[in-house]
Amino acid sequence: MSEGVLTEEFEVLESIYPTELTIVSERHIELEVEPEDIVDGADPFKLKLSVQYGDDYPEALPEFSLEPIEGELADQECDNLIESLRSVGKENLGMAMTFTVVSHLREELSSLSKNRLESQIQVEREKERLVIEAEEARTRGTPVTVESFKAWKAKFDKEVAQKKLREEEERLRALTAKERDETKKFATRLSGRQLFEKNRNMDDDESLLEEGTVSVDFSQYDRSQAEREEEEEDRVHFSDSD
Repeated sequence: MSEGVLTEEFEVLESIYPTELTIVSERHIELEVEPEDIVDGADPFKLKLSVQYGDDYPEALPEFSLEPIEGELADQECDNLIESLRSVGKENLGMAMTFTVVSHLREELSSLSKNRLESQIQVEREKERLVIEAEEARTRGTPVTVESFKAWKAKFDKEVAQKKLREEEERLRALTAKERDETKKFATRLSGRQLFEKNRNMDDDESLLEEGTVSVDFSQYDRSQAEREEEEEDRVHFSDSD
């Protein structure tokens, strides 16, 4: 290789890359290389390309190496870029190839920046999707089954009963001893109609969930029987008051 060949090539490179080029020695240069296109939203990215020329250049490929100046470069990314540079160099054997290799590297860095940004956007979208799904699952609640409804109903009835018991105890404490006795006697008596209504309510709860239950027409309830029970209840109240 004639030294004049590299000297001429270095002069051309200096005119194109006046601030990016560093001539380390007669056969070794370093170039700061950025993407051809600035990708909006992409992280800053800059590499240092080192080119070591052998005795047989340009008939033989120079040695290429890459080092990140700004941003990060994974080992696999570096290997892929070096292989790409070697491929372009082989296509240009026999002629000054450095400018062509640098131009190709800038295009590859643009593609790399775009791919990185797209991957980052995909990751963010996936995170958002998972957050939305988690929120929907949280607000959707648990599907109701017969068993879960019965368990909830038992717990609810217990809480209501405990609340009523506390309220009743507070009310009784405000009464006299005689008033408390009369109240307790009255509370323990359930008329036939009250028992009927209680059973009807229990049947209605389970019929909300269970299929195939028999519908009961409560309008057919024996009103004369209900009236007799009410009269009997009135007589009991009157007897108690005596």
